[in-house]
Amino acid sequence: MSDTIYDVIIIGGGPGGLTAGIYAKRAAMNAVLIEKGVPGGQIINSDEVENYPGFEHISGAELGMKFSQHADTYGLEVEGREVAAIVPGAELHTVQLDNGTILKSHAVILGTGGNPRKLGIPGESEFYGKGVSYCAVCDGFFFRGKTVVVVGGGDSAAEEALYLAKIAEKVYIAHRRDALRAGMLLQQRVFDECKIEMLWNTVLTRIKANDEGVYAVDLKDTQTNDQRELPINGVFIFIGFVPNNAIVPAGIKMSVEGNVITDEKCETAIPGIYAIGDIREKYARQIITAAADGCTAALAAAHYVEAKKAKDACTL
Repeated sequence: MSDTIYDVIIIGGGPGGLTAGIYAKRAAMNAVLIEKGVPGGQIINSDEVENYPGFEHISGAELGMKFSQHADTYGLEVEGREVAAIVPGAELHTVQLDNGTILKSHAVILGTGGNPRKLGIPGESEFYGKGVSYCAVCDGFFFRGKTVVVVGGGDSAAEEALYLAKIAEKVYIAHRRDALRAGMLLQQRVFDECKIEMLWNTVLTRIKANDEGVYAVDLKDTQTNDQRELPINGVFIFIGFVPNNAIVPAGIKMSVEGNVITDEKCETAIPGIYAIGDIREKYARQIITAAADGCTAALAAAHYVEAKKAKDACTL
């Protein structure tokens, strides 16, 4: 158990968590950021980011590095561990790490993000890494000159399909509806790319593979229920994220989808505990909104801790 009592513990090193770290240190708070992986979060898997103000074109990995380096300039303490549990307290909140270390703080900022949503069809989990992927930037290289299918209709699906079109010979986009949900600029790029073919009103029902990897998928038309087999070499799934809410303490309200409900200060139903980024219930989930959440939560936490310390001093 650490003897240090932190002003704030930030859980998650994505854009939201790193921004929270920057603002916490600027507010002269004793802060630590807990991140089990590489700082930067999900954006490090993006080939190109074009909608973050100030950068017309930048890779996700480079932008994530810039977030991390910026936090480093303020001397933000970073602990490379996984959080096992959070126990709210009347005076201090307790954060237990996977190695048994116990940390205490006045405030906690949750920025745990989410994981790729699964299709839940036969062959998906069995052939993960053998033709099934959730990251085109990570695995696209292995499908050079081959045929792949992208599942989804949002920004991520469109972006990853465009990236794969640079590598693969043919890219299908299978979408359960008759229109994409991606932004209009991305949609136009998809429709202009000759290597991409849309499979409207289509869902995958099975992924097939042999010793050499994935070789086909079974498709179903959502309107006619007609089924057919499509020969492909790879499946890339981008149908959203499931919030990483396993460590969210009891007493914190969550939406039906499992996102944490907060007020405009990103504060949860438990005083001193905040939620930011993809774990938080909100309208838009973008890099810039995660960073904005991090700023808001850190400023709110700084005010909370300052008021709490002042009150504690008056009772001595």
